[in-house]
Amino acid sequence: MTNIIEISNITKSYKLYDKPTDRLKEAIHPLKKSYHKEFVALDGITLSVKKGDALGILGRNGSGKSTLLKMITGVLTPTSGNINVEGKISAILELGAGFNPEYTGRENIYLNGLMMGYNREKMDEKVGSIIEFADIGDFIDQPVKVYSSGMFARLAFAVSINVEPDILIVDEALAVGDTRFQTKCIDKMKDLKLRGTTILFVSHASEQVKRFCNKAVWIKDGKLEVMGDSSEVVDLYEDFMRNDIESSENKVDARIIQESQYDPDFILPANPDVLALVTKVEINKNSFKTFDELKVEIEYEVYEEIIDDLLLGAAIYTPKREYIFGPNTFLEKVPIPNKRGRHKVNYCIPQLPLLGGSFCLDVGLFNNEGIVNIHYKENAVSFNITNKYFSEGVVYINHKWEVLK
Repeated sequence: MTNIIEISNITKSYKLYDKPTDRLKEAIHPLKKSYHKEFVALDGITLSVKKGDALGILGRNGSGKSTLLKMITGVLTPTSGNINVEGKISAILELGAGFNPEYTGRENIYLNGLMMGYNREKMDEKVGSIIEFADIGDFIDQPVKVYSSGMFARLAFAVSINVEPDILIVDEALAVGDTRFQTKCIDKMKDLKLRGTTILFVSHASEQVKRFCNKAVWIKDGKLEVMGDSSEVVDLYEDFMRNDIESSENKVDARIIQESQYDPDFILPANPDVLALVTKVEINKNSFKTFDELKVEIEYEVYEEIIDDLLLGAAIYTPKREYIFGPNTFLEKVPIPNKRGRHKVNYCIPQLPLLGGSFCLDVGLFNNEGIVNIHYKENAVSFNITNKYFSEGVVYINHKWEVLK
């Protein structure tokens, strides 16, 4: 399969000045005195993306992800190196980009279509599906300057995915929309992926990258740390995020490693974005029969002083990711420890009603009634069920027969 994007040893650096006047001083100084500090946003990135790939891009804030995407789209030019892109790009880089705030939503649809190379007649064919997808009602004929961030995201996404791009770039746009809209967008992106569209997807929700993308890259401090299968890259990235203990002159920062009342070996990660993690999931056995007891021991760590509304969920899936059952502690009104420290919770199904097959268990930490995902472990453990023939289907349901005649 051919490469649709080729990036060869690109760098991007910026000159940073302490004061605006320093730029002028540097420009006119007779001895060419330097008044700036150089900041290297990207340093020697080389990668290729094949047509039809869904590539997840991982990295902490400031690592260079957005800079890379802006160079792929042509918004920025690299300081050195080469980028070759084949095909039409549709990108959602930041809210409002490519929109005229004085134009209505409908007018901005045509404006964006023009920038993509479509004429008025072609956009007439697409505008109906775009408006339907955006689903912002009468606001479509209002100036976009009055739109909320959610409306911006809806319209931007609707335009970008309905103009038949060869390459779709999504930079954290899903974080703005509500859960229903996020689901709608992911479904549409899956459809585009099946039709061969190449997708570059930036998300801090690493489980989204693992589930949606077949490939992933991790950018660390402007450099390409690793590229490969999305599941493997996500696992490496999550492990780094948890264990990123930074040192200065071989001295441990006292703010990073702290003793906990729960465990003297408890360690806080250096990255403040990591609020809590599921650290261990164990089950009582790996091979079951229908009606056996399933016991799951879940260990998790909380790194904040307290996380309000913390909840724990456990979901059973088939290997094809068919959703079987997924309760959580919020829905069942079970309070769990939410203060800093290491905690354990047991989850038990006294009589497993599933019939024969292989299954896996996902475990996740959430808050805000399950809307905000703090950490999610897909396929944390797996198990199988085997029986002598006594029934058919996926799950055993209590029932009775009654002969009437």
